[in-house]
Amino acid sequence: MKTKDKSESSWNLSPAPESTDHIQLKKRYEHFINGKFVKPVKGKYFATINPATEVKLAEVAEGTIEDVNKAVNAARSAYENVWSVMPALERAKYIYRIARMIQERAKEFAIIESLDGGKPIRESRDIDIPLAANHFFYHAGWADKLEYAFPNKNPQPLGVVGQIIPWNFPLLMASWKIAPALATGNTVILKPAETTPLTALKLAELIQDSGLPDGVVNIITGAGETGAAIVNHPEINKIAFTGSTQVGKIINKTVAGTQKKVTLELGGKAANIIFEDAAIDQAVEGIVNGIYFNQGHVCCAGSRLFVQESIFETVVKKLKHRLESLIVGDPLDKNTDVGAINSKEQLKTINDYIEIGKQEGALMYQSSCTLPSKGNWCKPTLFLNVSQSHTIAQEEIFGPVLAIQTFRTIEEVISKANNTPYGLSAGVWTDKGSKIFNLTHQLQAGVIWANTYNKFDPASPFGGYKESGLGREGGLHGLAAYLNLK
Repeated sequence: MKTKDKSESSWNLSPAPESTDHIQLKKRYEHFINGKFVKPVKGKYFATINPATEVKLAEVAEGTIEDVNKAVNAARSAYENVWSVMPALERAKYIYRIARMIQERAKEFAIIESLDGGKPIRESRDIDIPLAANHFFYHAGWADKLEYAFPNKNPQPLGVVGQIIPWNFPLLMASWKIAPALATGNTVILKPAETTPLTALKLAELIQDSGLPDGVVNIITGAGETGAAIVNHPEINKIAFTGSTQVGKIINKTVAGTQKKVTLELGGKAANIIFEDAAIDQAVEGIVNGIYFNQGHVCCAGSRLFVQESIFETVVKKLKHRLESLIVGDPLDKNTDVGAINSKEQLKTINDYIEIGKQEGALMYQSSCTLPSKGNWCKPTLFLNVSQSHTIAQEEIFGPVLAIQTFRTIEEVISKANNTPYGLSAGVWTDKGSKIFNLTHQLQAGVIWANTYNKFDPASPFGGYKESGLGREGGLHGLAAYLNLK
């Protein structure tokens, strides 16, 4: 039912929470090693918390070097004795089966993703889980066609792959990494983020049910020390990491001088550029989608907005109006636009940046919404009067905070957009194709969207320049990163 308060300009929607009755969460989760759930060697566990309610969801095993050793031994044995010698067509069948099973359990995965990570169920349901299944479908198709993908290069697997993923897209990032590794004949040790391990562990249950040979995929949970044990392990042939630039630099130094391959997908400070000839309503919706619907928890979030001077007032007015219409609250409510911040630590970081923005003279505007009394919440925020030297225009905030600047000419906005140590993504809004192609050649970003934002496809390579990472994931470029090519 819809009601409308006469004193308000927005509709009040009746709650529409997703039921959790049909999902199954254990009170305690172990490591997934060699096809079985096994207790951590040192018997330590940590809690994973619902960021919207502050209620403990489960206890999860804390991995140590001893656990990593067990996982590496299992992965090496599976690689040498089973997976690398299995006909590629047979490998493809397993990968395809996993894709189908993710589809069959999509609702359960979506709910757990929102419970554990705080993101709105609409995002988990409509984006994360379908894309995760699509990555397995896509790579299943390549498994027996690698010689056609890389002709005359004798593609061969690397061996055992260590993969470390962040908390913003837990299942999608797991699929993003596991699928190409399996398709190319490698075995895997995956470490999910300590704050969002549950969908990776549910994926482990699914992998058990799929009949995938023991040891092909191993999942170790833990924090930074667990990840370091994976990176430093001498028997791992490749590291695939998605996370902060700071940690990525440490990993890159660690593997330097070894035989390990590495791909790094790191931070970003994406520029979203609106020209005066753009479809403004469409552009405003794209801006909101790029920074607020995902709480800004995307490394490619469009957290810097550049607006041509002639339409600046119009765009800001529409953005403020749109912020007032955003519903902040229960991630499981199908009406919710902006969910909970993943952790108290991340919320503190966001609030610190908001304070810095105010102290440096930027003009802040926030939604007038009422935040829940429990949980980790941040109002959708935008800053005006921002200059290139402002901290909020230079550093990655990873929250629903937008810094807005103006420009007059194409040359000016290109210079401003490129004036950052990052280079992961960008967006351009204009009705002139020639302008789009001009900017895509000059913007220093790995992915550039035109008249849309945050659209992904398994066939499209994703990655950045400068401090946004090394290598690509997805498409043929992503497959190549898991192969020895002659």
